[in-house]
Amino acid sequence: MIRNSFIFLDKVGQKKEQQIWKQGIETWQDFLNSKIKGISPLIKKKHDQMIRLAKLNLCYENPGFFKDFMEHGEMWRIYPEFKDKAVYLDIETSGWNITCIGLYNGQEVKHFIRGINLNKKDFLDELYKYKVIITFNGSSFDIPMLNKYFNHDIKLAHIDLRHVCSKIGLNGGLKKIEKKLKIKRDKEVQSMLGNEAVYCWEMWQHTGKRKYLDLLIKYNTEDIVNLEPLAEYSIKKLWKKVKI
Repeated sequence: MIRNSFIFLDKVGQKKEQQIWKQGIETWQDFLNSKIKGISPLIKKKHDQMIRLAKLNLCYENPGFFKDFMEHGEMWRIYPEFKDKAVYLDIETSGWNITCIGLYNGQEVKHFIRGINLNKKDFLDELYKYKVIITFNGSSFDIPMLNKYFNHDIKLAHIDLRHVCSKIGLNGGLKKIEKKLKIKRDKEVQSMLGNEAVYCWEMWQHTGKRKYLDLLIKYNTEDIVNLEPLAEYSIKKLWKKVKI
């Protein structure tokens, strides 16, 4: 997808990108090898330089390059190139503070729990093993909360699936979208909502009974594990819609 995209070029929006594609310019190499109608030789030279930089940064597995030159809502285009270097992330809160952070890399789930192992160094060491963060509504909630909690500006490239889903007509919360796509959850937590996750944390704090913490962890696990099939479906669907 990203190798077929031109939207990171200066003053190239979706309309201009469509015009480029309609000329049979499908890839970066096509662009470099061709004259483009509607783009002057001077601007084309600048675009060629940017594409060569993009190729180099892709070669060095640096998605931050696209983060710097592409609107946040277009970052989904890097997914195929970086999905094996991505981590799915979701946080739980007490309503005002982080209680649990879940990370899933497609194979393994890790949790950071307040009062147990939730500390800045260990969490950031783990997070920065990856190139891309994938969330649902993370740009509005999870990432700002993490930045504030750790007093740290997370620099990783970020794909927010809520914005991807809305562009293909999948609106509402994660649980609602999962039901539409028939993405299933464990029976024990399939009807749980965010306020019940808060309740589980409060009960764990007040009683010390591990069953409440385990339920919260299982709920969070479903949140992050289910982001993977959602990403696969929604990003492919959006690319088909954009690349007509």
